Amino acid sequence: MGRGALTSGETTQIQVRRAFQRSFADGETVFDEGDRGVDLYVIQSGRIEISRAVPGGRRVVADLGPGEFFGEMSVVLGETRTARAVAVGETELIELDGETLEAMCIERPEIAIRMIQRLATRLIAAERRLAAIGLDELVTPLVRHLLATAPGEATGELRLTTTLRDLAEGCRLSMQETHHALHQLMDQKLIRLVGEELIAPDRAALSSAMEPADRAA
Repeated sequence: MGRGALTSGETTQIQVRRAFQRSFADGETVFDEGDRGVDLYVIQSGRIEISRAVPGGRRVVADLGPGEFFGEMSVVLGETRTARAVAVGETELIELDGETLEAMCIERPEIAIRMIQRLATRLIAAERRLAAIGLDELVTPLVRHLLATAPGEATGELRLTTTLRDLAEGCRLSMQETHHALHQLMDQKLIRLVGEELIAPDRAALSSAMEPADRAA
């Protein structure tokens, strides 16, 4: 079991009346992108595949096993799910709401420490994944979304008032991937950010950022 994992005993001994055991069949969806997130899950047995929609299909971003947890970001931030979680084989989960999770962390601080360690490990893995992903794979969906969404003519200046979350949902990338792609475009002076407004002085120049990927296709 990984260092950042939670044991079933730790979850069931604390506030057990507010934790629920759930069973999922092979291929059954635990939650999907856009769902309201109010619960965190700890895997007792089986596996969970986490994936996100991308142009042309889905990208698997995590494959989790017994003792690992998922769904924590929506619980902590109170926002909708940004990925799909699907059972791989017969899977048993413990479902915890945010209030129960908070009580667990207060009563057993070592649980909070291991969760922080696990989240840090995931962040490092995500950064390594970003380093391995070709720039075109991130920039192209973002530019396509900007060109399709921003009002105005096909040429000239582009202006779009938006948020990082809305951009990520629109181009079907994670928020971290979208942030990375935005900075690449900013470094190339193709866009700039003023408050919550993205400004591209030249739509044609912005569109040219997709050309390497388009040629490869």
